[in-house]
Amino acid sequence: MSTSTATGRSLGEGWRALRVPLLVTGALVLGVIALMIATAARTSGPFSPDSTEGSGAKALATLLENHNVKVTGTEELDDAVESGQGRALLVGPSGNLRSTDWNRIASAGWDHVILIRPDRDALDALAPGVENARESLPKGSRAPDCDLPAAVKAGTVTVRGTSYSAPPSAQACYGDGANHTVVRLERSDRIVDVIGSVQSFTNAELAQDGNAALALNLLGTHPELVWYLPQYESSTFDDSDDEGGEPLIPPGVRYVAWALAFAVLMVALWRGRRLGPVVPEPLPVIVHAAETTEGRARLYRRSRARDRAAAALRESALGKLHKAYGIPRRAEPTAVVTALAARTGLDPAMLYELLYGGPPVDDAALLSLSDALQVLTQEVEHP
Repeated sequence: MSTSTATGRSLGEGWRALRVPLLVTGALVLGVIALMIATAARTSGPFSPDSTEGSGAKALATLLENHNVKVTGTEELDDAVESGQGRALLVGPSGNLRSTDWNRIASAGWDHVILIRPDRDALDALAPGVENARESLPKGSRAPDCDLPAAVKAGTVTVRGTSYSAPPSAQACYGDGANHTVVRLERSDRIVDVIGSVQSFTNAELAQDGNAALALNLLGTHPELVWYLPQYESSTFDDSDDEGGEPLIPPGVRYVAWALAFAVLMVALWRGRRLGPVVPEPLPVIVHAAETTEGRARLYRRSRARDRAAAALRESALGKLHKAYGIPRRAEPTAVVTALAARTGLDPAMLYELLYGGPPVDDAALLSLSDALQVLTQEVEHP
């Protein structure tokens, strides 16, 4: 008989076995994180300087960079409220900023602020006197019809969408005479442009008319342009009306979580158990069939289970008879007896009592039954 003993690994053995997988996994995680950081775009969605979709503005960002304007895309409010002296800030049309956020942007000292389709809070903070006209201009090529140099140089531009009414001190262009899609306010400390036709500067329509020239003239006034796309969750957290507070999980954690999940999957695939070929093992002990039969017989005798012993003898005899005469295993007892009587010439009643009769009443009857069944099966085997 063979025996086996379960053995466990010590800490040293475990470390030696896992150090290579851990080092490979660590290197893999670091590589994935570095790759994701290097290739991830800082912005996404409509009017994003990193988006090549029709609604994106990758073409405009590239055009500005080709004219020596450094474009920095961001979705973080902190980048828009830091000191903007000597730089220009573009605020995209997406997201939801509160009045406190706009006031912080207005106080940041930007030399030039370009507001793309701004809402009331943005106009109140950065372009007082400019009002949303609540009327959309139909798409069409329009002349500047103003003295703004950036518009005069660009000429005819395809515009549509939101229009604004401007105060007398502002320069208003590309409108219907009452409302306009481009409004410029010049103050002593900064310039503010209000643009309602955001589609004019997207990848899909930048090449139409003088759209590209107008965009370059308006946005390329400084060597550095911060392209800020507000998000719906980017409002300040120290607002007195805000009860939520700073999120518990920083947004960047999701990249690390994905990298770790990928690394765990790779390790699981690497270290996972695989089914190999079947390995035969020697049996601990060999028990012959005769010994098993004798053991069961002694158990029957000890427990005086003559009925079970008779049933076992009859079942064995019927198996041999079924096989010898081609009788189906599921045949009825009467059919079996009829077939055996026809083949052997024995009395059917005697055969039925022998094969399907009641249990023996004593050991002598059991021995008599065993002998009769043996004679019957021998006749079949040696006719």
